[in-house]
Amino acid sequence: MTDYGKILDLWSKKKISSGAELAEALNGHSIAFAYHSGRIENEHITYNDTREIFEHDSVTSYTGDLRTLFEIRNARDANELLLDAFDEKRRIDETLVKEFQQSLTKNTYDTRRWQVGERPGAYKLHDYVTGRSEIGAAPEEVKEEMDELLAELADDIPQAKTLTAAAYFHAKFENIHPFADGNGRAGRLLMNYFLLLSGHPPIIIHEEDRKAYYKALEAWDERQELDPLINFLQEQAVKTWEKQLRRAERENGV
Repeated sequence: MTDYGKILDLWSKKKISSGAELAEALNGHSIAFAYHSGRIENEHITYNDTREIFEHDSVTSYTGDLRTLFEIRNARDANELLLDAFDEKRRIDETLVKEFQQSLTKNTYDTRRWQVGERPGAYKLHDYVTGRSEIGAAPEEVKEEMDELLAELADDIPQAKTLTAAAYFHAKFENIHPFADGNGRAGRLLMNYFLLLSGHPPIIIHEEDRKAYYKALEAWDERQELDPLINFLQEQAVKTWEKQLRRAERENGV
């Protein structure tokens, strides 16, 4: 069995069914996820600041800008939303998508976006550059494209296809780019929520691997190739949970 298969087996044995059990199983992983996901787009985010805010709701000797501080606090709030949503087994619909994005971006929209009517928790009203040759879906097409994507996600998906479905959702979400800001952070958190609902461990996309991550997303944008992102997510899953896997192997004398 591959390490990826072993990690899936290890997670399934936890039989997590509540938000409290999930919080215990994730332990420090929620902090690591928030740090890496935030730092992919904001190099000023530090692990120590993230840990202090998650653990103490404050940070000592902070010298950064207010937006960065808001982003870290928002990541903590979004993590609480994820735990509550999991506890209630909320399905991923337009309301939840907007709640996740609003939680991650409140108090961070810049003046220009605010002046043109953009608001956290609402689909975008204007075009924004998303990549080298992409601006995402046209604002007037966002709701229809998101409705189609969410309908696909609501279909019964075999357990063996969970990661494929998660990769597809993430690639399509980023391609649509439904919001004026926070699409990457919202997309990564929503992908993990989908994985958790499907009995799959969440995945940290490590900030030091961002180039490979962007390349995998570009493979979908440019050629509709999903395998690069699936393979990347498998590698990141192993990287996320390898220490726990090795510990379990030692305890079992493997």
